Amino acid sequence: MGSKVLATVAAIALAIVLGGLDYLTGREWAISAFYLLPTCIAAWVAGRWTGFAVGALCAAAWLISDMLNGATYQSPLIPIWNGIMLFAFFLVVVWLLTAFRTSHYYLEQTVERRTAALRAEIEERKRLEHAKIQAERLALVGSMAAQVAHEIRNPLGSISLNLDLIGGELNDAANSEARSFEECRVLLREMRSQVVRIHQVLQEYLQFGRMPKSERAALSLKGLFEEKLSFLQPLLNDKHVHLRKAFDADLPPVHGDPEQLWEAFLNVIRNAVDAMPDGGNLTVNTKKYGTTALVSISDDGRGMTHEEARNLFVPFFTTKSDGTGLGLAHTQQIVNEHGGKIDCTTSLGKGSTFSIELPLAVGCVT
Repeated sequence: MGSKVLATVAAIALAIVLGGLDYLTGREWAISAFYLLPTCIAAWVAGRWTGFAVGALCAAAWLISDMLNGATYQSPLIPIWNGIMLFAFFLVVVWLLTAFRTSHYYLEQTVERRTAALRAEIEERKRLEHAKIQAERLALVGSMAAQVAHEIRNPLGSISLNLDLIGGELNDAANSEARSFEECRVLLREMRSQVVRIHQVLQEYLQFGRMPKSERAALSLKGLFEEKLSFLQPLLNDKHVHLRKAFDADLPPVHGDPEQLWEAFLNVIRNAVDAMPDGGNLTVNTKKYGTTALVSISDDGRGMTHEEARNLFVPFFTTKSDGTGLGLAHTQQIVNEHGGKIDCTTSLGKGSTFSIELPLAVGCVT
């Protein structure tokens, strides 16, 4: 409201000043066109009717200054007619200007509404995507529960049987001079291995079913691999695995949780090492791939059959005697949570390559 009043006062003052200049200069300067300035200011800021009023004032100021200058016409009605025509011209200008202003305001409002609707739609899609991920995770957890029960039942049965055997051995030892302590040690070791097995299954199950909250930030993949792979070097040496690294120094950072991403990479690296029991070459490289960062982890191990490759990310599917089948499923879950994707190409007898795409951090995509 204050700006409208101020603009109106300024327009009226300018119209009066122009009328005075028109009177003082006569027809020599021909400043009639400048009457449009206060008219347009009033119309744009204060509205159509204020513009009409200021336009009428400007037409009256022109008419008065023209009559006071003593201009002669063939008819005394000519200056009045000229004043009316000038006022009509101001009316047209004000009408068009305010119509344009209304259309401009409507267009701004429309853009703002559609932008807000687009933002709301994006937020809703994010919410639905998150809900979908949660629903998929809960569905997987539900299907995994039976598998976990099966995995735990067998070790518990073995532990129970071994406890009965130990009890019998101890009873025999109490009644015998030759005590079978070595057999007891063997049974105890077997029970310990089964307890470790239960702990491993439960740990990976809980880790898969309850993803910890990530702490994401701009992350350099080159820095992450350089730091973490140095700790793996002794293990690789023991396994006779030669590490080859090819990191793009100009690769922009990704937005991710370093611990979770390293956990995903480590699962793939461990599988690659296990696929080369007699040693081999492990290749880790990073590069920019469109708007994503591409991490490739390759080995020249035994490769996989079509059946193994098809069930690669299925929970509890494993080809290892001591595996739980949750490692790669958890890896896929981490990559999906980060908005990326993971894929594998393999050839039996020649090796496998895991490709992990991760979106670049905001502001780093060019």
